[in-house]
Amino acid sequence: MTGLEAANARRWLARSMTFVIAMLAMTFCFAITARAENAASAGVMPAPLSSELAALRAKPAQPALTSAVLSAYVERRKALESFNAFDVPGPPQPLTGDVLSSYIERRSNPALDAIAAVDFGSSTVSTDALAAYVQGGYVPTGKRVKLATEERDCLAKAIYHEARGESEDGQWAVANVIINRAFSKKYPSTLCGVIYQNADKGRYRCQFTFACDGRSDVATEPRAWRRAQQMAEDAYADYVKGDTPDMLPRSVLYYHTTAVAPHWSKSFRRVAAIGSHIFYSPN
Repeated sequence: MTGLEAANARRWLARSMTFVIAMLAMTFCFAITARAENAASAGVMPAPLSSELAALRAKPAQPALTSAVLSAYVERRKALESFNAFDVPGPPQPLTGDVLSSYIERRSNPALDAIAAVDFGSSTVSTDALAAYVQGGYVPTGKRVKLATEERDCLAKAIYHEARGESEDGQWAVANVIINRAFSKKYPSTLCGVIYQNADKGRYRCQFTFACDGRSDVATEPRAWRRAQQMAEDAYADYVKGDTPDMLPRSVLYYHTTAVAPHWSKSFRRVAAIGSHIFYSPN
């Protein structure tokens, strides 16, 4: 056998061995896969049904309609129908101005829609209470909510612009003066009216500088603005009930910063100095 023939024989033998090995590998893989499939099929077979489970399945799905079950259902329905989702006095209590005000003090309350839709001919509403409410100056619920929101916003702006750099006591004192003025017959009867009094008379002709200095009232310090809003929320809740923050006496109607000495300060009685503000009452 020549050298060329020997080389060809070796190549043929190598190819044959490779083919045989490949066939053996494929046979082995098929065997493993089939065994796994058989094992998986065996694993999902239903387990034997125990006598306890069989007895449980044999019971009816719904309880028998007995007197006790019927009574429980009736009581449940009564409880659901009498549930007051608005957390206010139920029908036995008449709809008065105080009840209405308790709603309006809140920024958002689904009960407001319920108030607007009240059937005034219903026996659950006191006719006398409604008549007194209308005679005292009826305002639609939507408008009252809008006014309350505006009042809180005005007060928050005043606290922010007049005293955001002051301590908490100093901010409360400024809010106290504004509320005192709203309760005084010498000034407008609303918080916004007090804060923006004479703001239309020209620059620096109003009661509070920020209201007529020609600059934007939009807050630029988020943290201080949130604090002012929360303080205004709390102060307004007392204001609508006729209360003040009690930081200063109700007689205190004026203040100025320690950086100035207005001529009118000599005409009034100095009551307190809190932070950079000095507070006065009329003599």
